[in-house]
Amino acid sequence: MSDIDRVLRSNLKLRHLQLLVALDEFRHIGRVAEFLILTQPAVSKMLSEIERMFGLELFIRSTRGTEPTAYGATVIRFARSVLADYSRTCDEIAAVASGAAGSVNIGAMVVATPVLLASAMEKLKARSAQSTALIEEGDLKRLLPRLRMGELDLIVGRLEPGYAAPDLETEALYDEPMCVVADPRHPIATMQEPQWGDLADIPWVVPPPWASSRVKLNQMFYKHGLTPPADIIESASFLTIMTFIQQRPAIGYLAHSVGRHYEQLGQLKVLPLTIPIELPPVGIITMRGKMKTPTCLQLMECLRLTAASD
Repeated sequence: MSDIDRVLRSNLKLRHLQLLVALDEFRHIGRVAEFLILTQPAVSKMLSEIERMFGLELFIRSTRGTEPTAYGATVIRFARSVLADYSRTCDEIAAVASGAAGSVNIGAMVVATPVLLASAMEKLKARSAQSTALIEEGDLKRLLPRLRMGELDLIVGRLEPGYAAPDLETEALYDEPMCVVADPRHPIATMQEPQWGDLADIPWVVPPPWASSRVKLNQMFYKHGLTPPADIIESASFLTIMTFIQQRPAIGYLAHSVGRHYEQLGQLKVLPLTIPIELPPVGIITMRGKMKTPTCLQLMECLRLTAASD
C-alpha cells in the first residue's frame, strides 16, 4: 500500500492523468494518440510506464481497443478528480488576475432550475457580471458521481434521503410540493374539477422510479383505489418532460413553483388537484470538508437569499 501512496503522491504527473482519462474516454490507443497529439507508440509506452509504477494492469488491450480493469477504473476516478481540481484552480487564478469573480460548476435538478437557480444566478450576476457558471441538469443518480469526482461544486435540488451519505453535506432551503400539469390545449386542462380517475388511463411523463416524488405519485393512485398509469415516459430532463407534455400530449408531474412559473408564461396548465403528500425539502448538496471556491460560496449565499425571499 505504501508503494501505491508513493505513486499517487510523487510519481504520477499531469500528463499521466490526462492519458488515463483519455484512454477511458476513447477506449482506443489510436484515437487517444490523435487527441493528445502523440504517436501511438508514445501512448503505449506511457501507459506501460504508468502500469509499472503501480505494478498493476490498468487496461486490457485487444484488437477492439482498450478496456479498464477494476484497478484501472479506480485510478481513472482519481485522475478525473485531480484534473477537475487542477482546472478549477487554474480558472480561479486566472479570474483573480483578470478581476473577474471566477466560476462555479452546478448540478441542477428540475425542481430547482427555472425558479430558484435562475433567480439566484441573477443575484450572482448582479454582484459580479464576469462570474461564470456551468450548469448540468439531471437527477441525483447522475449528478452525485460528478460531485464526488470534483467535476461539480454543488448540487441544487430535492434532498432525497435515499442518497444521504457521510461524505455529503446538505442544507435544506424550503419545502416544495408537487402539481399535475398539462398542455393548455389538452382536454383535461378544460375540466373544472378533474379527478384522479380521469388521469389513470391517459399518457404521463413522470420522474424516474427511484425519485421520492414518483413513489408518492403512485401512492396517490393507490389511495384512490386506482392502478398507477401504465402509459408512461420516465425522465429527469426538463426538456424531455416539456416535449412530451406539449407534443404527445402527456400529463406531467412537476414541482409546484415550476408548474406555476410556466403557467404564467402560457406554456402549461396546473390542474386543480390536491396532492397531500410530504416530500424531502429542496436544498444544496456539497462535499463535506471540501474547500469551496469564492464563487461557489457567493452562489450558495444567493440561493439562500432567493429561498428566503419567496
